[in-house]
Amino acid sequence: MKTGHRSSDTAILAVSFGTSYPDGRRLAIEAVERAIEQAFPEYPVRRAFTSPTIIKILRDREGIEIDDVARALDRAAADGFRKVAVQPTHLMDGFEYHDVVRQVEERRKLFEQISVGRPLLSGDGDFKAVARAVIDDTKLCDDGRTALVFLGHGTAAKSNRVYEKLQRTFEAEGADHCYMGTVEAKPGIAEVVAALRERGIYTKVVLSPLMLVAGDHANNDMAGDGEGSWKRALMGEGYETQCRIRGLGELEAVRKIYVEHVREILLRMKSPV
Repeated sequence: MKTGHRSSDTAILAVSFGTSYPDGRRLAIEAVERAIEQAFPEYPVRRAFTSPTIIKILRDREGIEIDDVARALDRAAADGFRKVAVQPTHLMDGFEYHDVVRQVEERRKLFEQISVGRPLLSGDGDFKAVARAVIDDTKLCDDGRTALVFLGHGTAAKSNRVYEKLQRTFEAEGADHCYMGTVEAKPGIAEVVAALRERGIYTKVVLSPLMLVAGDHANNDMAGDGEGSWKRALMGEGYETQCRIRGLGELEAVRKIYVEHVREILLRMKSPV
């Protein structure tokens, strides 16, 4: 990712929660950043993570220094950028997303213009595009006896309703073999198992993360062998269970949504696109 000061007075800041998994960082986060770079080569694309825990792990374990949002914005101002387009890679407008917005507002006076892009799942078109992307990516699993369960993080915020909307979008797209679940909210494992039982036709379940990065939740809460993992719970219910460790950022169709959200910011700031 190129971070140098170019001739443009505008920078793009890609903000992610972060991950301690090198493959996830490369295949998902860096892939989204590269897609933005390729779409807008005239602007430097910089990175920030929102998780202080991840930032510390990467510093201590790999010697990698990654800015948090506040430091990234202070650095952009010090480097002479007058405009910043901030694009979070968060899926929804939950607590993490609103914390990014708050930090941007606290530093608004540092810039002539600064604007925050929409999260991944915002408009109806986004929901349809994400649903189609994951349906297409898993189409080989659709054999009439296999259920696809997409596992999101889940949140106590009102934005948790995006999972219900995505479930309705699956159904509208004719993918009634697709089910949404969450690690930390509703629908949980009990609700998903009840839905599978009600349908009564499945012998196999394929689990796949509905998260930008296939990180800790995907590898442990979803696919782990320990007590409480979704894989173990579904196997205990008698389903043949398979896990696909693939983050949303690995899908080109999803990366295109982030690019379009950045384009919206630049148009709003009247920067050349």
